[in-house]
Parts: sequence; structure tokens; C-alpha cells
Amino acid sequence: MTRFIYDQFNKDYLETLLTPYGEVQVAKQLSDEIREIDLYFNPTVATLPQELGILEKLVIVCLNF
Repeated sequence: MTRFIYDQFNKDYLETLLTPYGEVQVAKQLSDEIREIDLYFNPTVATLPQELGILEKLVIVCLNF
């Protein structure tokens, strides 16, 4: 159950955008504790297209974190 009205829409939208470029898992559970990640992305390509705009930059920053 989502807490915010656009939460599921955002997850579906990001999943649709990122699926061609890697593995996307919505609501992935971590095994070390009872925690859940909203969206997990594991790229299968070396670079993302610039057409993704700020999302491309965000993914790069998060992958280098």
C-alpha cells in the first residue's frame, strides 16, 4: 500500500524509463534488516542516453556514491 498518491506512478514511470538500460526492481527488500528500497537500478550498459536529462545525472551520481 502506498502512502502518497503519486508514489506508485513514480515507481512505474522510472521502471519504464530505466528498464532498457538495466535491471530495475520496485520495492526490493534488503536481507540484513527489515527494510525496503523503493526502486533499485543495476545498469547493464556503460552509459545512459543524455535524453534522460536530469535522471541520467542522478543515476550517475547515485552509482558513484
